Amino acid sequence: MRTSERRREVLVCGGAAGLAAGGYGLAAALRGRWPAGADAVAVPYHAHLWDLLHGQAAGDLLLDWNSGYGTPFLADFFAYLMNPFSWPAALLPRDQGRLAVLLVTLATIGLGTALMTRLLGRLHPGPRRLRALAAVGYGLCAWVLDVGGAAPMWLWGLVSLPLLGLAADWCLRERHWVAGTLCVALAWAGNLYTAALATLAAGLLFAVRLFVAPLPLRRRVRATGRAVTMAAAGVLLASPVLFVAVLAARRAQPESQVQPLGPSGVGGHLARLLPATHGGPQLPDVAIGVFGLLVVCGLPFNRRVRPRERALWCAALLLVVAGFLWTPTVLVWHGLAIPAGGPYRVAFVLSGLLVLAGWVSLAHRPDRLTVLGGAAVVAVIAGLAAGRHSVRPATWVLLAVGGAVLSAALWLLDRRHADRRANALATWVVGGAVLGNAVWSGYAALGAAPSAGVSPAAVRAGHAALRAAADWPHGRSDPGPHAFTPNDPLLLNGQGGGYFSGYLPTVTALLLHDLGAGWTAGGRQTASVTDPVGQALFGVRTHLDDGPPPYGFAPVRAAAAPPLVTVLPPGARTETSSVWARQESLLGSQVYDAPLPVPAGGAAPTLHGTSGWSVPGGAEGTVFTAACTPGGTAYFHGLWYRGTVSGLGTDYRSDGEQPTTAVPIHRLGTVPADGVVRVTLRSDVVSQVPARPVGCLRAGALEAAVARLTATGATRVEAGGHTLTATLPAGSTGTALLSVPATDGWTCAVDGGRYAAPVPVLGMIGVPLGGGASRVACAFRPPGLTEGLTVTSATAAVLALVAVFARLSRRPTRLPRGDRRRAARSSDGLDVRT
Repeated sequence: MRTSERRREVLVCGGAAGLAAGGYGLAAALRGRWPAGADAVAVPYHAHLWDLLHGQAAGDLLLDWNSGYGTPFLADFFAYLMNPFSWPAALLPRDQGRLAVLLVTLATIGLGTALMTRLLGRLHPGPRRLRALAAVGYGLCAWVLDVGGAAPMWLWGLVSLPLLGLAADWCLRERHWVAGTLCVALAWAGNLYTAALATLAAGLLFAVRLFVAPLPLRRRVRATGRAVTMAAAGVLLASPVLFVAVLAARRAQPESQVQPLGPSGVGGHLARLLPATHGGPQLPDVAIGVFGLLVVCGLPFNRRVRPRERALWCAALLLVVAGFLWTPTVLVWHGLAIPAGGPYRVAFVLSGLLVLAGWVSLAHRPDRLTVLGGAAVVAVIAGLAAGRHSVRPATWVLLAVGGAVLSAALWLLDRRHADRRANALATWVVGGAVLGNAVWSGYAALGAAPSAGVSPAAVRAGHAALRAAADWPHGRSDPGPHAFTPNDPLLLNGQGGGYFSGYLPTVTALLLHDLGAGWTAGGRQTASVTDPVGQALFGVRTHLDDGPPPYGFAPVRAAAAPPLVTVLPPGARTETSSVWARQESLLGSQVYDAPLPVPAGGAAPTLHGTSGWSVPGGAEGTVFTAACTPGGTAYFHGLWYRGTVSGLGTDYRSDGEQPTTAVPIHRLGTVPADGVVRVTLRSDVVSQVPARPVGCLRAGALEAAVARLTATGATRVEAGGHTLTATLPAGSTGTALLSVPATDGWTCAVDGGRYAAPVPVLGMIGVPLGGGASRVACAFRPPGLTEGLTVTSATAAVLALVAVFARLSRRPTRLPRGDRRRAARSSDGLDVRT
């Protein structure tokens, strides 16, 4: 490519990027609304990235000391923070997390649009400005406006699809194998999930182009071989991401059961092709704007496109569309698991293919029949979609006005294509229509999102409160039970139990669940422990509780807590009959009265042995009584119970739902002088409660237990990024108990001995001390990291050899010295023969 051509290509790609990013930013500014979901996941993770890059986080890339009381982090880093545009967020102040996420979103949209502009040019030559406008329809497709804008990690898929499409183009041209391999690795490292989807789409694009191009069989075989080896080498180059993520997913808390996709009708799916549609049942957001829809619908009628090419593109689109309508094929697109909360995260793939197919028609200059045919198909789609809840008044305005204006502009481009002024006028009209459609659709999509309920001032106050109380690693400062987001420990830089992640280890989820902490999303979102014994077990010395305005929380200094490393005496037994028994086993002392409650009125419950009570629904309610030591504090653990709980002057709502939502332990009040705790349950429906739902903490028992654990526990605790070291009283025996979930990857050593896997104690890390010890050291390494780095190193070495060999093979052959001298004399005008 000549320098002038390269400059023009850079300008058109940059212009497309600016239009797409500017359109999204303008829509957000006009609406004044934040994308739904960004505060819950993206902002807390970027706040944690800021802490990591500024050296203020307790952990590192391998381990997160902030969340889940110590969880693996590398898989989450790969999943949520590997978008390269996320890292410059550290240049902004920490409390500007929203702005950081917005800038990441704009930059990713711009890059994806620029790459798509380039890919369209490689697919077929055509007017540069129209190519840029077609790419804007991809960069601001409905998936970006409705889903991707709030999730920078998924938004990397917007970049991966055209990036892999360009790599496939190089395979067809038999060029740049090494560079293409690096592009595949970049896509897979940026986000594993969307890269897999983009790879499927790029493979389909490659197949269409391979059969469309008039190539001999030998060329087709060579191109296919290059594509397969390029994809394999690129994926292997990203092995650390692949190995760590796959092993972490195997050990993660299973996702909640998602109902199969119900019948939504052809009209419901077709409605999602129209602009500014939102709401209604969850369906793929694939709209690419009126311009893109008009040209892709006109493709079957464009006689200037070869029949074979038209047929292949239409077949490919129909194949993908059909795959979005049938549950088994949707499962294939999503790795055999329909994701909860967003069953069509793959929608950007179809949007990209629609833009590519539309460009094939647009590059061949649609004639009048093509424009009329496309408009007729759009009208049929609109007619079938009419009446759907997702179709809004704005949709009809954009279709009517935009369709008429764009049809006229396309007709002008065909009839007056030799007239530069007419071309320029039509292009400006198309540009205005495309940008207006995108901004209006973005404005509508952002308006449909719920407004953010998190006050930046309250978040800053919470961060300051936890920072003032920080005592790590001597104790934890827990952001819970008050909650700004599902990931408050990351957002506020505390050390809590709350965590939301697709890679949350099952060990962590079950440990907190078994100790009486709540969870949602089937255990993929945990919460901090809220009762005094649970807080003592995890060394929580300060926590944030709900409080008065203006911030809605209040820092609470918890009771004295033991060190993070304690010692259970030799022969200590574990008991799992109830939440109270499990807490006592880890505490090493009996501090509760946990009697079997007695039905004392109302609707009669049914006891199902150790599995618990079945409580009837209805307004009458069910009354239980339990006998406890007077003066103690009574707690109720409803677990999956759904209804109201009343007892000892306390009334609260319990919103449990098995298995998705578990309710934490709740304080009732002080046990009266007669020792009778009376609890009334009014269930919405038939609900379950544990066999021993009432536990009474005896007065002074916890303080005595904590004093004993402090006297026998660690005298000094040191925490590194992914290590924990404790100095114990000399000659300590029994089991050293670390208040950290026993996830795979931990190894521990006693008194400088050999590192070995610990022995879990009810889900916590336990280290046998043998005949006596004075020091315990533990370190964490994510499973799969060593293997991934090994494979990457080997692949990189092979890649380097291929690059060197290719470089040498392109060098011109060096002539012998005599021939070089004769050639030099010849160039000086001398005849070597005279």
